[in-house]
Amino acid sequence: MAMAEPRKISPKLLALLVCPLTKGPLEFDEVRLELISRSAHLAYSIRDGIPIMLPAEARKLD
Repeated sequence: MAMAEPRKISPKLLALLVCPLTKGPLEFDEVRLELISRSAHLAYSIRDGIPIMLPAEARKLD
């Protein structure tokens, strides 16, 4: 049984996306499937390949 390849996000898409609050860059967390905004201390989830860029739905980082 083959293991599924980890999900990835297009580098071009990642270069275009910014945090909606700070307009700062985002980092892709391949394990949790989230886009991380270090400046806002938030993690935006990716559902069915679509980044959910709503601050109200973002997870707060410690």
